[in-house]
Amino acid sequence: MAILGVDDFKSKLVGGGARSNMFKVTCNFPSYAQGDVELSSFMIKGAQFPSSVVAPHPVLFRGRQLQVAGDRTFEPLTLTVINDTGFEVRNSFERWMNGINEHNNNSGLSNPTDYQADMLIEQLNKQGEVTKTYDVRGVFPTNLSTIELSYDNENQIEEFTVELQVQYWESNTTS
Repeated sequence: MAILGVDDFKSKLVGGGARSNMFKVTCNFPSYAQGDVELSSFMIKGAQFPSSVVAPHPVLFRGRQLQVAGDRTFEPLTLTVINDTGFEVRNSFERWMNGINEHNNNSGLSNPTDYQADMLIEQLNKQGEVTKTYDVRGVFPTNLSTIELSYDNENQIEEFTVELQVQYWESNTTS
């Protein structure tokens, strides 16, 4: 096999490669959370394409392990959000979580269709066109992080993270 040079590599890197900073997240909040979908799309500054794991299931046979495919699980998704001065996006996540389990009386929605929502994560090319889509189904927040306050944080905008549980996802190549 021939050793390929940089020009060969460059010819394979069509479009300059996918850029991790070219993405859009559309978070569809449940109606009671009163979330602004457009505002959150601008304020979500970090996300991940979702992962999935097909766990191996070992079957023992005469001192050996036969690895067979087990069940698929979906890892939680973490969003990093820029805080707006009106706390609109954070307030939506707080209302969402409070609908699931209220702060003062340990009650809340019990039907998953009432508190789960779908989220769309899109990869964009340098022209702003969508090149890859993940439709993340049945998400709901389980961890809303602190916002660090400090006199030392000069010239910084507040940020927080939200961890969402995922039922499953479909991509534009698997659905």
